Amino acid sequence: MTKFVAFLCGLLFSAGLIVGGMSNPQKILGFLDITGNWDPSLLIIMGAGLVVSVIGYQLTRRRQQSVLACPLNIPTNKVIDNPLVLGSVLFGLGWGLAGICPGPGLVLAGAGFYQGILFVFAMIVGWLLVGLFRKTQ
Repeated sequence: MTKFVAFLCGLLFSAGLIVGGMSNPQKILGFLDITGNWDPSLLIIMGAGLVVSVIGYQLTRRRQQSVLACPLNIPTNKVIDNPLVLGSVLFGLGWGLAGICPGPGLVLAGAGFYQGILFVFAMIVGWLLVGLFRKTQ
């Protein structure tokens, strides 16, 4: 049952990304082009996502387990270190250059778009490089 609910949540999230335009790289790049032809419409999508997230997080903090009786694993690390900052910068650069972030990238790849497939490939390479970097430390 847990996997089915997770699948439904992922399906709902993917549908929201598609309906909101987050899976359209041109829409993202238009939003990020604040000095040119700026498209502020994604502010509504991001604002709605933020409201839902804040409410969900506040409800989660008051519980010991999920609705399906699974344990909740809430991150406790509050340290802002160099790997976090570097990863954030790389994420932002990638999003700004490609107009794709992980959720929409998976949606695009699943739909067979080469941009999404290329993005997911680059994301996997990034994960592998981080793993190699952490092993050398």
